Amino acid sequence: MPARDLQLLLDAAQEAGRIAMRFTGPKAETWHKPDGAGPVTEADLAVNNMLEATLRGERPDYGWLSEESSDGPERQDAERAFIIDPIDGTRSFIDGSSTWAHSLAIAEHGQVTAAVVYLPMRDKIYAAALGSGATMNGVPITATDQEKMTDASVLAARPVMHSDFWRDKAPAFNLGYRPSLAYRLALVAQGRFDAMLTLRPTWEWDIAAGDLILREAGAAVSDRMAQPLVFNKPDPRLNGVVAGGAPLHRRICDALAPVDPL
Repeated sequence: MPARDLQLLLDAAQEAGRIAMRFTGPKAETWHKPDGAGPVTEADLAVNNMLEATLRGERPDYGWLSEESSDGPERQDAERAFIIDPIDGTRSFIDGSSTWAHSLAIAEHGQVTAAVVYLPMRDKIYAAALGSGATMNGVPITATDQEKMTDASVLAARPVMHSDFWRDKAPAFNLGYRPSLAYRLALVAQGRFDAMLTLRPTWEWDIAAGDLILREAGAAVSDRMAQPLVFNKPDPRLNGVVAGGAPLHRRICDALAPVDPL
């Protein structure tokens, strides 16, 4: 089933890219969601409408969780669920940058079993099915085996380096950044960076696809409390995310200041 689901996601992601690229980011109609939830464009909605029609048409018994769809309790009754971010990095899309992505995943009983992260402007498609490894453009990828925090290349926003977030002082990471969380996760899976972390509450649709791609690339992934990530929860938020090779992941989690979970 994960292999069949993966092909479905691959086909849908490529069609999503064709739709999104019909819009020019800076010229796409844009408005802001209520309660400071960020911008959305006509491209986000066009992609979301296609994905919902296509994916649910092929798997009508699967639940549906998407950033751009109304959420309801019915997905909790489904054995499997789609977890979708039609365009991850909408601000990047609006700015005309190339670092936005389509993030598509399927979760079964809380665990992601098939996943795709596609960056059409960069011609990069990351994919994984449970137990089958992870690939970028069809070529197997593997996370790094970096063990030391000093000089580790880490994708994170600068605020996470504030001393309040760490038991001692912040580690001497080589810090990098990409606006799309899905792309950050994929880059760690590819071995381009050693780790990534975000310490704020994070929506499942930003993380689900990258979670499986990372795990299939040999990385460890957890929330900021070192707890496993569980998906398709009634409240679809995660308590931050830490990802990297297993030794480095453990060291980062151990160095973070303890906080209460969500």
